[in-house]
Order: sequence, then C-alpha cells, then structure tokens
Amino acid sequence: MKRKTADQFEQRVLDLYDDFAHGRLDRRGYLKGLAAFAVGGVTVEALEESLSPNYAWAEQVSATDPRIKTETVTYDSPEGGGQISGLLARPATGEKFPSVVVIHENRGLNPYIADVARRLAVEGFLALAPDALSPLGGYPGNDDDGRAMQRRRDRGEMTEDFVAAVKWIDTHELSTGKVGAVGFCFGGGMVNQLAVRLPNVLDAGVPFYGSQPDAEDVVKIKTPLSIQNAELDLRIMAGAEAFNEALKANEVLCESHVYPGVNHGFHNDTTPRYDEAAAELAWKRTLAWFNQYLKA
Repeated sequence: MKRKTADQFEQRVLDLYDDFAHGRLDRRGYLKGLAAFAVGGVTVEALEESLSPNYAWAEQVSATDPRIKTETVTYDSPEGGGQISGLLARPATGEKFPSVVVIHENRGLNPYIADVARRLAVEGFLALAPDALSPLGGYPGNDDDGRAMQRRRDRGEMTEDFVAAVKWIDTHELSTGKVGAVGFCFGGGMVNQLAVRLPNVLDAGVPFYGSQPDAEDVVKIKTPLSIQNAELDLRIMAGAEAFNEALKANEVLCESHVYPGVNHGFHNDTTPRYDEAAAELAWKRTLAWFNQYLKA
C-alpha cells in the first residue's frame, strides 16, 4: 500500500486516530467516527487501513546491517516487572560507547522503536530498547493488541522498569557511563519522569511529544532536555509552555522545539501522521543533543 500523508486527510480524521491510539475512543466509536468520512467510494475499512501503521515503511537500518551488532538482552527490574527484555544495539567496532535508552509508545517494543535503536547504533551509541510488555509475554506483533496489553500494566511498575534500564546500561561493560534517553508519546513522558527520578544518572534526555511531569517535580530535574513537540498536538501543547518556564526557572539546560503544522507522532514513519521534514530535523537535533552531552 502506498504511503499517504497527513495532508491527504481531514484533520478530524487524524484526531480520531489519535483518540483511538491513546485509548480515549474505543474501536466501535473510532469506526463510527470514520464512517462520516467514508465518501466517494472510500470504505471505512479502507480508511482504517490507510491510517494504521505499516512497518514495511519503518526500516531505515536493517537488523543485519554490517555497521552494527544487535542482540536480545534481559535485565532485572525488582521494583517493576521482574525480568525485562529488550533490544541492545551497538556499533560493530569499538569497545565502549555512550548509551541511550529508547522508550516506546503505548504499545510495546514494535518494529519502529527497534529501528530507532539501530539508527542510534549507526551513530555510535549503545542503544537499549526495553519492552515494557515483557511481563505479559512481550510485544504481540501488532499495535492494537500491544496497546491493550500495555493498559494492563501498572504505570508505576513500568516507570521502575525504565529506571532499572537506565541504571543497567549506565554500568554496562560496553558503556562509557554517559547515558541518555529518548522516547515517543508514552516514552516521551517517561523520559521526563526519568529526569525527575535520576537527575544524577541521566545525562541527557529527548522527549518527543511526551506528557509533562507534575509541577512540583520539575525542581528535581537536572538533566539537559531537548523537547520535541507538534503544533497540532493540543493535548501535549496545553502543558508545554508552563513546563518550559518551570525548567528555565529551575535553571535546567534545555531547548524546546515546536514543529508547525504537524501532528502527534510525526516522527513515527509508519503512519500518515509522519512528517518527513519535521522528523528529519527533530532527529538531527536529537543526535546533536546526545553528541553534546554524551560524547563530549
């Protein structure tokens, strides 16, 4: 199926998908909403398919790319889910690398997030992409079931899983001891939580369209943050300015970027919400941030 772009849909259609993807709308309500836009010979089924992720589009770095090495690893999360598995990717040559924890959306370690980890490995980082669905058997192979599974997990326990991930990779034999985190949607909010929880361990963070921490927790943050947001993401943008001001008042090293005319999920290259120009610029800024605070 040929990739469609956001400008080929009415904004309300993209908003319906966002509501469905984040559990604010059940499947029945989602399909009912799409029915209003199924016109001109376009069926609801075809419209739904065109909005759904297509992971054939996501692979920028193959798992067999000779520039990198990958493996599945497990680490202990005693305060969270117990044993958590994930993808560990690193450059094919070298002994020690700055490390980055890659945090998935609200659906587990899907192919897009695995590819992000491999992209970081190509750039010289030791990348760990944990799967918060590990205690339930791991990412099930599709996002709909993945979202349902992730809703069954306790949010506090998942936070502990990613806290444990940062601590694990920080002391890994291949790590330089410089560790960052990048996350998307749920993962973006988790990056902000890690900055609150691990101010003396997390050396850099890049949250993509993530929920902001509670105002009283911002004072705990010391981690340099590069925030990536979408102009049309009204839910996240509602708290963005207050978070930026609180970070500045707390003298946190930070930068905040808002990409005009793009939607939540604009970096995810598997759905029509993907915006190539914004995604490439945001990724360039992500790498620059990690190079500055993890490699310098």
